[in-house]
Amino acid sequence: MPVAENEIVVAVPRERVFAILADPDRYAEWLVGTARVRDADAAWPAPGARLHHSIGAGAVTLDDSTEVLECDAPERLLLLARLGPLGSFRVELVLRADGETTHVTMHEAAVDGVSKLAEPVTGAVVGLRNAMSLGRLKELAES
Repeated sequence: MPVAENEIVVAVPRERVFAILADPDRYAEWLVGTARVRDADAAWPAPGARLHHSIGAGAVTLDDSTEVLECDAPERLLLLARLGPLGSFRVELVLRADGETTHVTMHEAAVDGVSKLAEPVTGAVVGLRNAMSLGRLKELAES
């Protein structure tokens, strides 16, 4: 069961939205809480590829990585986001074309760690963060 499920409609074709998801250098631009991308495998977003990121703000940051589990461009991206002691999250982004617009759905579920143990609280925080992240993704894609 997802901890959080968020949706947004983006007024561009899904190929344009997916291009942002497929660009590891843009990850920190759209995903709220990501301070920076430290490195990424050249194969991103191919299955098995990893993106190494820092989350947090200021002096309080945590270095970890996100791995692509499945990629069906430009329709779906399934990720395993690792966040140190907070645990790991399974994140699915589904892009459904509707003419010249794209319906983006983001499902996120805690897999392990502290976040899995505190799912009710985690769900509220992750849901808010993902709504903000999808808003950023929309802005980037439509600009």
